[in-house]
Amino acid sequence: MALTQRRGRRIMMTPGELDAFLTAERTCRVATVSADGAPHASPLWFVWDGTSLWLYSLTRSRRWADLGRDPRIAVVVDAGETYGELRGAELTGTVERVGEAPRVGGPCPELDAVERLFARKNFDMDAMVHDGRHAWLRLTPDAVASWDFRKLAQSARASAD
Repeated sequence: MALTQRRGRRIMMTPGELDAFLTAERTCRVATVSADGAPHASPLWFVWDGTSLWLYSLTRSRRWADLGRDPRIAVVVDAGETYGELRGAELTGTVERVGEAPRVGGPCPELDAVERLFARKNFDMDAMVHDGRHAWLRLTPDAVASWDFRKLAQSARASAD
């Protein structure tokens, strides 16, 4: 995963900061390309395993259809209310489908840890409940750009000292 970025290095998250941020946040915005070339963006819950972003998507959604045709994706995770609090990351690459689609809970060792993380993070449960309407997409990003505007205030304080 490429963690270097050409612009905004002063406010870029360190690998540890990025990992903590993606582990804590719940909602991302997923951007796909429709068959006619139109962009499509939609919110989705996710889980980060330290290497990949896992998306639990409805299989009868425009997002799922778009990614079946063209697996390229951009995902933004962001937080903050005021300018000085803004932080986030954009992850880009291609997704791959993992496990059965739709997911009904059949054995899939590759999903055991991911589903446990997702269930704990989003439902405060130890095990996933499968509804037969969702399935897993894994994004192991080719590139990541991050920002943390709180570093601007830290930088200004350090300059004043």
